[in-house]
Amino acid sequence: MLTVLIVILTAGFILDLVLNIINNRHRVNKLPELLKDIYNNEQYAKSSAYENSNSRLDLISSSFTFIITLVLILTGSFALLEQWTKTISQDMMWSSLLFFGVLFIASDILSLPFSIYKTFVIEERFGFNRTTPSLYIKDKLKGYLLAIFLGGSLFAMFILFYQLTGKSFWIYAWITFSVVSILLSMFYTSFILPMFNKLTPMQPGELREAIEVYCKKAGFKLDNLFIMDGSKRSSRANAFFSGLGARKKIVLFDTLVEKHSKEELVAILAHEVGHYKRKHTRTTLVLSVLQMGLMLFLLSRFIADPAIAAAFGATEPSFALGLLGFTILYTPVSLITSLAMNVLSRKHEYEADAFAATTYHSEPLQTALKKLSADNLSNLTPHPLYVFFHYSHPTLLQRLTALKIYS
Repeated sequence: MLTVLIVILTAGFILDLVLNIINNRHRVNKLPELLKDIYNNEQYAKSSAYENSNSRLDLISSSFTFIITLVLILTGSFALLEQWTKTISQDMMWSSLLFFGVLFIASDILSLPFSIYKTFVIEERFGFNRTTPSLYIKDKLKGYLLAIFLGGSLFAMFILFYQLTGKSFWIYAWITFSVVSILLSMFYTSFILPMFNKLTPMQPGELREAIEVYCKKAGFKLDNLFIMDGSKRSSRANAFFSGLGARKKIVLFDTLVEKHSKEELVAILAHEVGHYKRKHTRTTLVLSVLQMGLMLFLLSRFIADPAIAAAFGATEPSFALGLLGFTILYTPVSLITSLAMNVLSRKHEYEADAFAATTYHSEPLQTALKKLSADNLSNLTPHPLYVFFHYSHPTLLQRLTALKIYS
């Protein structure tokens, strides 16, 4: 089993390494015709430099994580940590919470230098960062509170199900986590997001009027349209759709409103409406719930396997080590499901683009997509294999090509 764990970890690391290398080498000197007006020579060079900076940091970060994980497994450190938690408490729930709590804190501390460097060096150098050190610290503390109270409570419930029902725990955990996922989907922008950002209802005016005219034409009941203060952390622009039924919300970043024309903003909103009208949110949620069920079912078959605990250097089966080992063993399955979800997500983006083009106009959506790519210094020519593994959206060239038929 130890060999299996190491092979899976190593294969995953090598795959990411190869994908990053071929993607970096895929930069072209001459952009396709549809992309020529996005960057001038200076901007294209800046985009390449930004891509290279992030790629180098990712390589260093992933290599560091891989080596640390390998060392901890081979030295039996995870088993030693698990034994130590049992000296604090013999109760499986408390020892397991302590075990993963220590791992969470240690992992966050080890990743902190990379996070700080990305935010305050790379993002700052290329003009994206607006996060202050105090805001960064506040975000970290709020994230810890969410992890402790929400994540900790759910994990404690998960352990309780295991203690009370044995191998059947996965059914009760699946039902509980599915309900929580649905509730989070419905109420994320009402309760979680406001902890980090301020949402302000869009005020009456020319833009709101144009949006309302479009929504009436498209048969979309617009109740909750918000502007989010994304500019407090970054100059990047974005928009997203959240919620189900009467709880649905469309959120536009203030940076998006600042940088785009009225027609472009309506086109972007039309794209988000397309996700709702084509039921993409519900489809993704249902598939996520099914994936969760598959993962929990497989977990119930592996978690008590003494071979997993032995691979970490333990002499008897362990809930904590079984769960930790399963997160590695599940990686190939997770890769397959994530690839399938990426394929579906890219299909959804094409459909939302088509909806916006047919119910509004194609040209302002194309212009908006070009602006977003230019403002974000996006890689306009990623390697197709890298796109297949990592992109949840089609490339800009693919989207513009698909939209041309509506021009």
